[in-house]
Amino acid sequence: MARAFLFVLDSFGVGGARDADAYGDLGSNTLGHIAEFCASGAADRTGLRHGPLTLPNMSRLGLLDIARLASGEDPAGMPRPERIFGLHGAANEVSRGKDTPSGHWEIAGTPVTFDWGYFPSEGDAFSPELVEAICAEGDVPGILGNCHASGTEIIARLGQEHIRTGKPICYTSSDSVLQIAAHEVHFGLERLMALSQTVRRLVDPLNIGRVIARPFVGERFESFERTGNRRDFSVPPPEPTLLDRAVDAGRTVHAIGKIGDIFAHQGVSRVVKANGNAALMAATLEAVDTGADGDLVFTNFVDFDQLYGHRRDVAGYAAALEAFDRQLPEVHRRLRPGDLVVLTADHGCDPTWRGTDHTRERVPIMAFGPGIRSRDIGLRPTYADIGESVAAHLGLPAGSHGWSFL
Repeated sequence: MARAFLFVLDSFGVGGARDADAYGDLGSNTLGHIAEFCASGAADRTGLRHGPLTLPNMSRLGLLDIARLASGEDPAGMPRPERIFGLHGAANEVSRGKDTPSGHWEIAGTPVTFDWGYFPSEGDAFSPELVEAICAEGDVPGILGNCHASGTEIIARLGQEHIRTGKPICYTSSDSVLQIAAHEVHFGLERLMALSQTVRRLVDPLNIGRVIARPFVGERFESFERTGNRRDFSVPPPEPTLLDRAVDAGRTVHAIGKIGDIFAHQGVSRVVKANGNAALMAATLEAVDTGADGDLVFTNFVDFDQLYGHRRDVAGYAAALEAFDRQLPEVHRRLRPGDLVVLTADHGCDPTWRGTDHTRERVPIMAFGPGIRSRDIGLRPTYADIGESVAAHLGLPAGSHGWSFL
């Protein structure tokens, strides 16, 4: 029986979204701008990387053709391969917003057709009534932050006051999200998770997509560091997804990284947590080795977005892409007859763009495996085509959105 491996390179957009202007992102292009910076030497960093962006394996999977299809431009400084293997194309997002749940749910066959709730971008992010409820029901003496902020910046700025007062740091972004940062030791990890669950309930009437617990360690601003114990408390998808269909058919769905949280643990058989792309790839390779016939392995590679996109670190993003690319032959070597691997993304996060938020972009589709012939699948109208293709490969019932490209 066939197996499927769905890899989301979190935020690896390829530009060209037809509605980018509506999101203030016209001209954003995560791949294109990283390649441009690398080709000009602006992404050289001693001890990390230098020169043009080097992604030979993804290039052989059609990445350069994908870039031209999505944005009309070849990535600067990247040579064309002699041959292309597997299926390659790009997809438009039809979901409202440009955040993690919308992208992942649409990939899994369930676009978001409603509007998320958002917090104000100016002044206090959270109303006095919400703050009062958080303090009363969460049993905290107050909150710090109450604004739009970068997570690393606000922890550096308010971390010591948080330790001194016991007040959690609460902030948001342009996404539908309320984030809570607290010290693992001084505040307590279990207490942070309990508070986040309480806040999840409090913001449900506001239609907020996620409450994210952001634990950190360290004693002073220069040593504060977020840990791998992050957890996302998401609302459940509005209808059954590819994951639900797989579980209903008796298949095992392996959710690696933050996939379980994104889907509110619906349609998930096995959760594997790992901190960082290297550990996520190690867990994925283990699933490739041990997964049974009919399994679906769904991995989110979070570092591209969390460590490099939001922090506008072009060199770091480029180095992470190159490291991921070097590991793809190991994935290929471990595949069995009947296996399908799909590489894609959930949105963009152009590290050269203004601000620190996601960018509305098309996403790549690269699919390969034994018996998968090379061809251009073109520009797909929705990410849901990805989920429908995986469903068709696994012999699962078709969903209500999207069409298989197999």
